[in-house]
Amino acid sequence: MRALRVNSAASQLYYLSLGDSLATGVQPIGAPDREFRTDEGYSDQLHAIAAARLPGLQTVKLGYPGESTTTMVEGGLTTYPHGSQLAEAVAFLRDHGGSVAFVTLDIGFNDLPAYNVNAIPAGLASVSRNLPGILATLQEAAGPDTPIVGMSIYDPFLSLWVGGPEGREQARVSVWEGVVPINAHMAEIYRGAGLTMADVEGAFSTTDFETMVPLDGFGDVPTNVARVLEWTWAGTPPPLGPDLHANRNGYRVIAEAFARIVLP
Repeated sequence: MRALRVNSAASQLYYLSLGDSLATGVQPIGAPDREFRTDEGYSDQLHAIAAARLPGLQTVKLGYPGESTTTMVEGGLTTYPHGSQLAEAVAFLRDHGGSVAFVTLDIGFNDLPAYNVNAIPAGLASVSRNLPGILATLQEAAGPDTPIVGMSIYDPFLSLWVGGPEGREQARVSVWEGVVPINAHMAEIYRGAGLTMADVEGAFSTTDFETMVPLDGFGDVPTNVARVLEWTWAGTPPPLGPDLHANRNGYRVIAEAFARIVLP
C-alpha cells in the first residue's frame, strides 16, 4: 500500500466514498424518504477520524443503497449526472486531481441474487466480471498516488446462533461457506490490482467461534456472535429488525479498519 501523499498546493482536500448501503450509513432508524441513509455510517465516522489529521477534509459520498458491481458500472438505481456511480467517480477524480486524499469502496455483496450459499457462485461470477474493471478505471482516474481501499464484509447471519441448534449450524455455514470464501475472492481481485482491503472480517472476529464472552440476555456466546449482535441490527426484533446493516458502533469499527490503512 502506498503511503498517503497529498498535493499541499490544493485549496481543498477530499475523501471520496463509493459503494452501496454501508457506504451511505443505512440503518433502520434512517428516514424512509432517504432510503434509510444516516450520517452515522463508516464514511461519516472515517471523515471524523481523518479530519483530525487532515484539517479541512471534505467527504464526498457517491454510494447508493442496493448498488452492485453491475449497477455501479451501468447505472439504473438512481440518477447520476454522468450516468452511473463509476462514471461520476471518474469525473470527480479527474476534476480534482491531486486533491483527493483517499478513496474507499465497498461493493459486491449485492451481486448475490439471494442471501444463501447457493447464490454465491452467481454472485462471485458477477463480481469477477465487473470489479477488476471498476478498480482499473478508478486507478486510472485517480493516479498512482491516491490510495483506493476496499473492505471485507462481516457476517450478519451469525445472529442466527441464538436461535438454537439449527441456528448455530446455519451460523457456522454462513461463515465458512459464505463470508470467508466471498472475502477471499474479493481480496484476490484487490491484490491483483495492487490494492488493499480493510479487514472488517477480522475486526468483527468473524471466524472466532471458540472464545466465549458474556452477552446480556443470552449468557455466554462466541465472540463473533456477540459482536454481530452488538454492532449490527441483525438480532434486533421488529419493527427495526432483523436488519443486516451495522449500527453506529459497528460503523465505527468499520471506519477504524479503514483508518488503519488510509492513515498509517
